[in-house]
Amino acid sequence: MAIVKIYDQTGADVGTHELAEEIFGIEPNESVMHDAVVNYLANQRQGTFAAKTRSQVRGGGRKPWRQKGTGRARQGSIRSPQWRGGGVVFAKTPRDFSYLLPKKVRRLALKSAFSAKAQSDSIKMIDKFSFEAPRTKDMIGVLRALDLEGKTLIVLGEKDDNVFLSARNLPKVKVLYPHTINTYEILNHDRILFTVDAMDKIEEVYK
Repeated sequence: MAIVKIYDQTGADVGTHELAEEIFGIEPNESVMHDAVVNYLANQRQGTFAAKTRSQVRGGGRKPWRQKGTGRARQGSIRSPQWRGGGVVFAKTPRDFSYLLPKKVRRLALKSAFSAKAQSDSIKMIDKFSFEAPRTKDMIGVLRALDLEGKTLIVLGEKDDNVFLSARNLPKVKVLYPHTINTYEILNHDRILFTVDAMDKIEEVYK
């Protein structure tokens, strides 16, 4: 059973937390995690691309020259794909790339990602954030006090605008909540910083 220390904003040790074996102690399933990441990236695609076929390009209604006798190749429209300004062959049209994974697969992928981070000692906990106002400098101070370098994912138990706005300008820091956390973001960050209430909610939902 993994034990994680709990720190305050100054980096002082204020307690410990025993990670749930069912969430942070399973054997990571790489195949399922891969499926979850591919699904997440596919769902982020907008699919708003579009190109025009020869029937959608304006003009080209008149045959450019007669069929025979000119010595040139026969042409029916100046909007054929081989013409400059013509339509596109097999033109792309808007489409939806999103699809659903089974709930059990999503949960297993999430638990596998959590367990992988726990095994690499990449999970830290903080008792709470208490910012009086949004200040990026305050967030940098907390991350330094906790010795968090590289890409860091902060998981809050409930919405806190001061924390969110304090981290927004830091390119390697992202703030999520228990109901928005996903396998891609877990694997895409080097460290995860949980607040105590966020950890309680995650263990309540996924046990």
